[in-house]
Amino acid sequence: MITSNAWSGRRYAVYGLARSGRATVEALLASGAEVLAWDDRAEAREAFVGRTPVADPLEADLTRYAGVVVSPGVPLNTHPIKPHADRFGVPVIGDIELFAQARPGLPPHKVVGITGTNGKSTTTALTHHILKTAGVPTTMGGNIGLPILEQDPLPEGGVYVLELSSFQIDLTFTLDCEVAVLLNITPDHLDRYASFDDYAAAKARLFEMQSDDRYAVFGCGDEETELICANELYRRGHARAECAYRMYSTFQEEWHSLQGPHNLQNAVCAITAVLELGLGPKQFLPATRTYPGLPHRMERVAEIGGVAWINDSKGTNAAATAPALAAFDNIHWILGGLAKEPGLGECEAELGHVKAAYTIGKAGDDFARLLESRVPVTRSGKLERAVSDAAAAAVPGDTVLLSPACASFDQFRDFEHRGEVFRAAVAKLQDAEA
Repeated sequence: MITSNAWSGRRYAVYGLARSGRATVEALLASGAEVLAWDDRAEAREAFVGRTPVADPLEADLTRYAGVVVSPGVPLNTHPIKPHADRFGVPVIGDIELFAQARPGLPPHKVVGITGTNGKSTTTALTHHILKTAGVPTTMGGNIGLPILEQDPLPEGGVYVLELSSFQIDLTFTLDCEVAVLLNITPDHLDRYASFDDYAAAKARLFEMQSDDRYAVFGCGDEETELICANELYRRGHARAECAYRMYSTFQEEWHSLQGPHNLQNAVCAITAVLELGLGPKQFLPATRTYPGLPHRMERVAEIGGVAWINDSKGTNAAATAPALAAFDNIHWILGGLAKEPGLGECEAELGHVKAAYTIGKAGDDFARLLESRVPVTRSGKLERAVSDAAAAAVPGDTVLLSPACASFDQFRDFEHRGEVFRAAVAKLQDAEA
């Protein structure tokens, strides 16, 4: 795990003991800090009973505490922990801020921080894959993979690749990334921010934390990202900031897990980042060909009778689903769930790729009404039924795409669970075909 003398002898409260919270408590205790640990779930608290004080920070005197460490899932705009900590002048931080504080004691290294509304998991995993394929010591963490404090420090010359949500950036104040990447900004999480402008400003803070001589990479195509890019170009000059235009498109047909215009931008941003780290085409081009892709993100799970089955369960809003629609033709589109916004949003422009639609979940009827005059629609209701309905209609050359444009919580634990149910239903089709 990552430890730091910076935390030794200091006092912290850790609110939330899921995986990153547990890793945070362990790292702080191993560093000689005093830790008050808490989770509303009794089973989560059990691991620390007898090892460190276990009590609700909301009922504690936080005088002389160095920080209250919370999960990014804690809504700072409504949760009482923030005003309670403010009463004592104690910062509310996350594990990424603790990692930033630990950096001076780690072997010399670099950090690539990647944010954006959509595509950041793919870009983070691809950047990590390119570095690893090139023989660079690397790990990835943040909003992907293992909690960063749970991981062993990299040797000298290593590169930490961090996926950073706006919630994690909100809890971070001193992370000075050698390379910071912003892919895009589209409306999301507006229940956590007063306005879309505030959400965009949260993303921009990743660059505000950088020193002027650090490098910044931006995607192209939305006004908010391009505005932040323009501000950073003005602040640090064209030599230290770049809008990553969609070059290398002639190679994309070889990138089997990186299809569609959105993945071209993801790839170009990853390539631009590793170029700044000293890699060249002989290193990054072979790695883009062997990148395996992420589970639940345009994941090709099967081809049955000439029909491709694609699991894009991570398409949890219209802006995330639209690129998946753009990447294929003759699509049997399975969509619906718990809607994050009204209407079809950016998916409207891609309906020419849709051959038929199958709606599921709470938003299913609303989507059906929007689509019925434009494409054939089946109100399947449940995902397993949608798979069966699509299988009955699809012909060789078609693609069945699960990309719900919705959250999953009306019928599933999370988007992973939804994707696993889809995989299992497709596997049954394969078994029947065999």
